[in-house]
Amino acid sequence: MAGAGAGWALPYPDTFYSRTRDPAPGRTPAAGALAAEVAIVGGGLAGLTAARELAAAGRRVLLLEAGGVGHGASGRNGGFVTPGWAGDPAVRRSADAAGLFRLSLEGTDYVRARAESYGDPGIALRDGILRVRRTPGDGSLQREAEALARDFGYRTDYLDTAAVRALCLTRRYFEGLRSTRGFTLHPLNYARALAREAEALGAAIHEQSPVESLARTAAGFVLTTPRAQVTADQVILATGGYTGGLLPRLRAAFVPVATYVMASEPAPDLLATAIRTGDGIGDERRAGDYYRLVEGGRRLLWGGAITVRDRSPAGVAAYLRRGMLDTYPQLQGLRMAVAWSGWMAYARHKMPQVAQVQPGLWVMTAFGGHGLNTTAAAALAVTRAMAGDDAALRLLAPFGLDWTGGPIGRAAAQASYWYLQWRDRRAERAVQ
Repeated sequence: MAGAGAGWALPYPDTFYSRTRDPAPGRTPAAGALAAEVAIVGGGLAGLTAARELAAAGRRVLLLEAGGVGHGASGRNGGFVTPGWAGDPAVRRSADAAGLFRLSLEGTDYVRARAESYGDPGIALRDGILRVRRTPGDGSLQREAEALARDFGYRTDYLDTAAVRALCLTRRYFEGLRSTRGFTLHPLNYARALAREAEALGAAIHEQSPVESLARTAAGFVLTTPRAQVTADQVILATGGYTGGLLPRLRAAFVPVATYVMASEPAPDLLATAIRTGDGIGDERRAGDYYRLVEGGRRLLWGGAITVRDRSPAGVAAYLRRGMLDTYPQLQGLRMAVAWSGWMAYARHKMPQVAQVQPGLWVMTAFGGHGLNTTAAAALAVTRAMAGDDAALRLLAPFGLDWTGGPIGRAAAQASYWYLQWRDRRAERAVQ
């Protein structure tokens, strides 16, 4: 088991989450000749969940993380956990759309169960996700609520304009759906708690251990890091938007997209003039705003936008602030404490890519835009398939490693985003 080595620095970016993470020290880098039944590359939520599940099943697991656990998008996001998938059109075309939705529900409930089991107040789990619409509705949200309850037993509450504006003091919102089965949490502290549980079950986790090469031999897979050589019977690549060149086919199958988040200075009285709910709030635009109050309403965490190029922290704050003030002009005096960005992986079909790409080599990536439930759903699909139950994996099989077009694909993704932004603005101007 990898020990928690006092004195090892944790290379986290400056975010609200890293500033409020638990104080546990980092883990030692991998060193020497090591062996495992399953080696996992990537210490985000998908990799950590797989490590936890495999260790609980008695497998010998070793996880290699280039930074600290939760260093990438898993520890920098909005902290939303709610059923569903970002690739809704692809899901609707699936032969088993109902099965996919149930899998997303299972992922949601899994994260809740694990988070609650730790009893850690730093995880800050809070019920409630509110999805809002910035244009007048046509009855589709009410019909969606009815269908979710009828088909899946998943209850959401429809909010009309008055009800939405009683919680969100803005004239930008016209209606919404609220779920108490969805929730928010501190994703970095959740990731770190999940890592500790995996270790307690027998998994070895090494931080500051970037994998430089991956090769298949007659004896199995061989992974090299700056200080170690690891042999394993099976390998899971769970590296998301920070995927390197270990499997070129994987790196070419998604677009790395930057997303942005900022956190305010404490200002509870000012925030109360705008937001009167502790729910996680997100609008229905393709790359809309998502935000929530944290620290008992003392601060605002605000995220949004996607681009194929990164911005400086100051640029992030200025960019997001414009969207915040468009929704809540009364927050003009709100000052920001920290802003950051992170890379997410987006597939062409906008669904996660979860598969066995060759015997013994598994991938889990492209969770951008989905919420944290899908990292758990993917890990459950892979670990169950390893044990002989591939039902969940077959649900995700249609969403493969489609080539995204390289630099042209990234340019196309940015152009598509700008087009969707323009279309959203035109629709909103029509009701102003």
